[in-house]
Amino acid sequence: MIEQERHVLVIFPHPDDEAFGVSGTIASYIKQKTPVTYACLTLGEMGRNLGKPAFATRESLPEIRRQELQKAAEAMGIEDLRMMGLRDKTLEFEDDTEMKNMVKKLVDELNPSLVISFYPGFAVHPDHEATARAVVRALREIDEAHRPTFHAVAFAHDTEEKLGEPDVVHDIQAVQEEKLNAMRAHISQTARMLEMLDEGIKVNDPEAMKWVTFERFYTYDWSKDKVD
Repeated sequence: MIEQERHVLVIFPHPDDEAFGVSGTIASYIKQKTPVTYACLTLGEMGRNLGKPAFATRESLPEIRRQELQKAAEAMGIEDLRMMGLRDKTLEFEDDTEMKNMVKKLVDELNPSLVISFYPGFAVHPDHEATARAVVRALREIDEAHRPTFHAVAFAHDTEEKLGEPDVVHDIQAVQEEKLNAMRAHISQTARMLEMLDEGIKVNDPEAMKWVTFERFYTYDWSKDKVD
């Protein structure tokens, strides 16, 4: 059973970030009647894939990904989806203070007990890292007694070497279909992976099954906070 929260705020830079990493967790919270807000910072308009076979163009991809994001939100049960309007693959160049303030404004409005995003230094992509830093900067300004818990997704190759085993592991087997449907919604980007995943699930392949069995998080350690 996933612990009950007052309100969960999920912040990621791209459509499909949520589907791969946390859609089972989101669906689980929603099934428990916990309000969930998903703030997606960009539309992923610079995504490298255009469908398989291709059905999008560079011009049509932003609107396609907007619609895919809405379908993914519906698959998870999200009613409060925020599209924040920043540009894909440019977040590292955004003003740090403005990024922080954008996150802080969401936190002030929603008063979440839990925030979910990427772990700074272990999120690989520049947009992921910029998002993680903005979340940390915003939450750091909140008094410790009132600061929401921060569950962070980390997947750099040295994650377990430096952070150890994940602090939180959610069993999402009860919402496997919701997770798969969220991933299927982002079909312009996920077609090939879904083919491989579906094949693996049919034969109970461990690598495939881990995607739809557990989701792992690190509780951010504020005592070791090194974000500038």
